[in-house]
Amino acid sequence: MQPLQLFDLAFRQNEWLAQRQAVIASNIANANTPGYKAKDIESFDEVMRKTLPMSVTDAQHLSSGDGSSILAHEGNSTHAEILYSGNDVSLEDEFLKSGEVMRNYSMNTQILKAFSRMLQSVTKA
Repeated sequence: MQPLQLFDLAFRQNEWLAQRQAVIASNIANANTPGYKAKDIESFDEVMRKTLPMSVTDAQHLSSGDGSSILAHEGNSTHAEILYSGNDVSLEDEFLKSGEVMRNYSMNTQILKAFSRMLQSVTKA
């Protein structure tokens, strides 16, 4: 297994964020579609556990995931009111998710900028 680099991890998270934003946009676009069920994708933590299983060398360490792939799945419909049309999309929840994606993009960018500055300062000295 190759070592996981910071830039590779940031790239993977940005890809995941783009997929999640596409699913959120689809939910918002179908907010008035009769019978449409809101969807979401697995959390980034779960995806990383499944794609990069960690070896357990001690019983007190974390265990690895089961290795399945990213799939869109039905969202948590307990928070959304199901309308007479059968639609359970909550625009409020979708906008909150969209804001979370934006904050994660921003955090990713700030971490990469700090790491880049750190690398530049090391190479100049």
